[in-house]
Amino acid sequence: MERTAAAALATFHVAEDSLAPRAQLALGEGVARHLRARRLGPGNSIRLVDGVGHRAAALIVREARDSVIVEVGEVEEVPPLPEVHLLVPVADRDRMLWLAEKVAELGATSWRPVVWKRSKSVSPRGEGPMFGAKVRARMIGALEQSGGAHLPQIFPEAPLSRALAAAPGQGTRLVLDPAATPVFGVAVSAPVTLALGPEGGLEDAEMAEVRAAGFTPVSLGPGILRFETAGAAGVAIARALLHGRDGRP
Repeated sequence: MERTAAAALATFHVAEDSLAPRAQLALGEGVARHLRARRLGPGNSIRLVDGVGHRAAALIVREARDSVIVEVGEVEEVPPLPEVHLLVPVADRDRMLWLAEKVAELGATSWRPVVWKRSKSVSPRGEGPMFGAKVRARMIGALEQSGGAHLPQIFPEAPLSRALAAAPGQGTRLVLDPAATPVFGVAVSAPVTLALGPEGGLEDAEMAEVRAAGFTPVSLGPGILRFETAGAAGVAIARALLHGRDGRP
């Protein structure tokens, strides 16, 4: 299939381990409604992704008001991008959801919320299992829109010490700090772990703890960015700095 044709296919997320050639899958009411809006029906093709590296074209076999049956075609295994992990602050929930959507589009490898000291004064803040489900739903929507094959791994919120201990031990560890050296002057290698502080920044003791864990302070340029702007920009820059280092164009 030509690249332009593949890019135009409506894309939907399905459960892990459900993509197999010639398998027939029942997709729910939301998908059926979306296909009707796009005037797609039996005989048309769509694309399916499972979020763990598999992507496939599928043929619409039949449709009903509240479901649609599709037959899976050839399944493609998509290798993961070089790893970019994000330590995101527990913060305003709407802004966290915006950031979750953007970093999923950008191919972040994982999402780990950190309870910084300044996180505790935010209300309403994004935390707990129900909010984690909203983060996942927002990321799935972004994956479908972008055509990616890998969902970020979502972890529950944790205090700083636990988040630092769980972060990848190899590669490059960076913490965003507007007073630090520009990130473009720092050599990076995968996996990249990017720590993002809360509104108001890290307290001195927190910065000391992060630096003791091997994180290098870097800035994204002049000015102080909102955490969601800094997070999206940081992941995009890390992706750009790693671009092509794994041998892919």
